[in-house]
Amino acid sequence: MPATSPRTARPGTITAVIALSGVVVSLMQTLVVPIIPMLPRLLSAEPSDASWVITATLLAAAVVTPISGRLGDMYGKRGVLIGSLVALVAGSVLCAVSETLVPVIIGRVLQGLATGVIPVGISVLRDALPTERVGGAVSLVSASLGVGGAIGLPLSAAIVQYAHWHVLFWLAAGLGLLCLVLMAAALPASPSRAPGRFDFPGAIGLAAGLVALLLPITKGGDWGWTSGTTLGLLAGGVVVLVLWAAYETRTVHPLVDLRVTVRRPVLFTNLASILVGFAMYAMSLTLPQLLQSPEATGYGLGQSTLAAGLALAPGGLVMMALSPVSARITARHGARATLLIGVAVIGAGYGVGLMMMSELWQIVVTSMVVSGGVGIAYAAMPALITGAVPVTETASANGVNALMRSIGTSTSSAVMAAILANMTTRLGPVEVPTEHGFRMTYVVALLAAVVGILLTLVIPRVPRTAAQSNAGPSSPEASRPATEHH
Repeated sequence: MPATSPRTARPGTITAVIALSGVVVSLMQTLVVPIIPMLPRLLSAEPSDASWVITATLLAAAVVTPISGRLGDMYGKRGVLIGSLVALVAGSVLCAVSETLVPVIIGRVLQGLATGVIPVGISVLRDALPTERVGGAVSLVSASLGVGGAIGLPLSAAIVQYAHWHVLFWLAAGLGLLCLVLMAAALPASPSRAPGRFDFPGAIGLAAGLVALLLPITKGGDWGWTSGTTLGLLAGGVVVLVLWAAYETRTVHPLVDLRVTVRRPVLFTNLASILVGFAMYAMSLTLPQLLQSPEATGYGLGQSTLAAGLALAPGGLVMMALSPVSARITARHGARATLLIGVAVIGAGYGVGLMMMSELWQIVVTSMVVSGGVGIAYAAMPALITGAVPVTETASANGVNALMRSIGTSTSSAVMAAILANMTTRLGPVEVPTEHGFRMTYVVALLAAVVGILLTLVIPRVPRTAAQSNAGPSSPEASRPATEHH
C-alpha cells in the first residue's frame, strides 16, 4: 500500500487529535455544573427556565449522535468532524458574549451538536489506522469521554471562583478552535462511503421521538412525574419511535439500519451501554453532592465546589491509564470479556462505596474504582459494535451506541435527582439529602451494574480466527458482520 494512503498516514497524530477532540467535546457536559446554582441570577431567569442550559445540551447530544454517524458514513467522516467542531466553537462564542437565557440555550445546543465527534472519530480509526493499532486507539478515544468530564469539574470550578463565568465559554471556544485546526490538518478523507441518499424523514422522526421521550425524563422533576405534560410526552415519544421504526424497516436507505441493530451482538451491547451510562452518571451526580454536604449533617464532608472537583479528577486519569489495559484484554480475550470486566468493576466500586462514605479518601477511592470500570467498559463497546457491522455502517452504528449511553445518563440524572430530592432532612433553613438517600443512589447504581453484567453475558461469543485477527479493517473479513453464535 502506498505511503500516502489513509491507513498509513500519521496514525499516532490521528489518534491524538481525535482523543483531544473527544476530551474537549465531553468537557462541554460538565462545563456549567459549578454555575448551575448561579444561572438564574446570571441570566435573569427563573430556576426552572435556567435548567434548560443543561437540558438543551443533553437533548442535542442525544439527537445528533446517530444522525452525524450516518452523515459520516455517507458523505465522509472528516467533513462531519470538522462541521461538529465548528458548531462547538460557534456555540461557545455565542455563550461567551451573552447575558440572557435564550442565546445561551442556543449556544449550548450548538455545543451539544458536537457530541457526534466521539462516535464518528472512533469509526475513523477503523479506516485510517493499521489493524494492530486500532484496538489501543479506540480504547484511548473512549477514555477521553471520562477524562473530559472529570477534568471539567475542577477546571470550571476554579475558573468560576477566580474569574468571570464567561471565561468558561471563551476557554471552550479556544479549545474547540485548536481541535478544529488540528483536525483539518491531520485527518485524511475517509475511503469508505455508504451508498444512497440521506434519510431526512427518518432523521426528523428520530429527533422528534427522542426529544419527546427524553424531555420529560430530564424535566419530570420540575413538571411533576404524574403531570399531563410529562405523561403525554412520554406516551407521544414512544408512539413516534414505534412509527419511526416501522418506517425505517421499509425505506431503502434508512438512517439507522435496524436489521443490523437487532443482531444479538449489537442489540445487547447497546442495552448494556444504557446501564453503563446510567451507573457512570450516578457517580457524577451523587459524589459531588456528598462531598459538599455540610459537616453538620454528620455524614457530609463540607468540601468546596473546587475541592470536590479536584477529589473526583483522579477518576478521569484512571480511565486514561487503563485504556491500554483495556486494549490488551480485548486483544487476548475479546471485547465481550472486556465489557464484562468493566461492568463488574463498576459494581464493585459502588459495593465498596456503600461501606466507605465517611472520609474524603474513601470517596476518592470509590470514584477511581467506578471510573476505572467505566473506562474499561467504554473501551469495549466500540470494539463490539465495530466487529459486528459492515465497514460502511461503523459511524452510524457507533452513533446509535453513543445514543444508548446518552439515554442511560439522562435516565440516571432523573432517577438520582428524584431519590435525593425525596430523601431529605432539614438543616437550618434548607433541606439536604439524607445519608440514606445517598446510600440508595449507590444501591440503584449497583443494581444497574448487575443488570449490565447479565446483559453482557447474553452477548454471543465470536471466535477469533486467524483470518479475523489478521484482517485489516477494510478487508472482506473485517467488513462482513460477525456471525452470531448461539
